[in-house]
Amino acid sequence: MGAPLDTIIIGAGTAGLAALREVRKRTDRYLIVNDGPWGTTCARVGCMPSKMLIEAASTLHRRHVWNELGLRGATALVADLPAVLQRVRALRDELVAGALKATQNLGSAQKSGRATLLGPGLVEIGGKAHATRSIIIATGSRPRLPDEWLAFGDRMLTTDTLFEQPTLGPRIAVIGMGPLGVEIAQALARLGLQVSAFSTGEQFADIRDAAINTELAQVLKADMRLYTGAPAELREVAGGIEVRSGNQTVVVDQVVAAMGRTPNIEHLGLETLGVPLDERGLPPVDPQTQQIGNLPVFMAGDANGHLPLLHEGADEGHIAGINALASAPRKFRRRTPLAIVFSDPQVAAVGRRWADLDAHTTITGCASFHDQGRARTALRNAGRLCIYADQATGRLQGAEMCTPQAEHMAHLLALAVQQKLTVRDLLGMPFYHPTYEEGLRTALRDAARQLPQPADSDLATCGGIGVPALE
Repeated sequence: MGAPLDTIIIGAGTAGLAALREVRKRTDRYLIVNDGPWGTTCARVGCMPSKMLIEAASTLHRRHVWNELGLRGATALVADLPAVLQRVRALRDELVAGALKATQNLGSAQKSGRATLLGPGLVEIGGKAHATRSIIIATGSRPRLPDEWLAFGDRMLTTDTLFEQPTLGPRIAVIGMGPLGVEIAQALARLGLQVSAFSTGEQFADIRDAAINTELAQVLKADMRLYTGAPAELREVAGGIEVRSGNQTVVVDQVVAAMGRTPNIEHLGLETLGVPLDERGLPPVDPQTQQIGNLPVFMAGDANGHLPLLHEGADEGHIAGINALASAPRKFRRRTPLAIVFSDPQVAAVGRRWADLDAHTTITGCASFHDQGRARTALRNAGRLCIYADQATGRLQGAEMCTPQAEHMAHLLALAVQQKLTVRDLLGMPFYHPTYEEGLRTALRDAARQLPQPADSDLATCGGIGVPALE
């Protein structure tokens, strides 16, 4: 078997590539093994292809406001869906090619095939056992799909297969209205498909704040038929696939399963590590070290089931790559939680959610974008933003929003939470007119009114003029 390797990386997605970068700085005695296509989930089937679809849908949808803007001819615009999907695949392939460059020129350190753990220091690859001082598991995830739905063949789509279709519809069901389901359902509806969306719950896009959820629900109902409260049941009927939810029934041509993702851990051999596994078959993983128990085994990215987001996966791969070769694992301070859904209006959450805070010690500052100046000029005046702050100190705890340009305001708020800024600290910062960020300032002012007033006035206490056009 020879001398042990320093580490084996299982999986070459975002987390695996981030780990590889750190490993290569420290040793040349490693292997990286990948089962299936090389190239990250984000580039191949995830965040990037979906954003291309959303961009086309959003651009076409703007035709509905052209008349009000004084622009004519909007009724002549339609989506050439095969061309839209072809463009998605073409650009997707370019992005995948870029991701593949990260594993070029690795020689014998790069292997394709299934890896199976034989213990904390032994991995089988292609029938051959490899001894190693540490292991990094970064096997990613796949869409969750009930086995019985496979009987519908190529009419049953997931986020991994959606973009491979030459065309879609015209009738399509999206089952699951989490972040991915919301994005896909709205994009397909705005490209001209008849979309029926199904959710067992009343919350969408992982929103926890009821007021924000209500705003998003109103927008979604304008674009599609939305069914909630009961599981979706599928069966073959004449003319298509019948989807039943409670006493509601529709018949569609295709179904997109968007019910979340499940870690790729089957047949990995986690049971050989000698640590307890939870009901999902996952071991305990320290989010600050990525270590499994006290073993020289580290689990990063979607595989560990913590936060299935690209920037989190990259961070976890970075941590795992460093700790796998360290004499003792180092604890890393994790970034402020940040999640964005690219619906219209966009949805975002920063820091701690309202549902996780103590209502007795938390103040909420809110702002509506229905009458916000910049939003009105752009005919994007919909949505709501809420920030949460500690009642005693005024320190920002988190925020949830469904607003135009939420991706930008969410980043500002994430920086503020991580820097432990207060509501007044933020109100002392510049806000340019006219911008969407003025809506954020309105929410901050609403929060400030609920805090003890300072003895001396400064620019943080500069209030609104009371004229919507100036706010």
